[in-house]
Amino acid sequence: MIQERAILVSADNSGAKKLRCIRVLGGGRKRYTRLGEMLTATVREAQPHSSVKKGEVVHAVLVRARKETRRPDGSYIRFSENAVVIVDPKTKEPKATRIFGPIARELRAAGYMKIISLAPEVL
Repeated sequence: MIQERAILVSADNSGAKKLRCIRVLGGGRKRYTRLGEMLTATVREAQPHSSVKKGEVVHAVLVRARKETRRPDGSYIRFSENAVVIVDPKTKEPKATRIFGPIARELRAAGYMKIISLAPEVL
């Protein structure tokens, strides 16, 4: 569960290191973003000479969250950090070519198959 002003880590090689959530997408009164949902973020730290610059506004999908998420089978999944992957909002394709670390299985139901295929581990 991520809300506005939350600091996020980038889980891809787009060049962004840290991002800040500036808008939760999905309705005017929606407060939290859950695993597999899209948000709007601004880049707070970026690597030099990368495709993403500091201050740029991007769309990203949440792939890891510290807050536990209940699954339909009754189990819970929780990660050690809040991480996102920068995506194109229309095609749901990642801007990067690599994904780092494990990602949640909830992205499959949300239609992010390219991120699933690039990830080293799906939990």
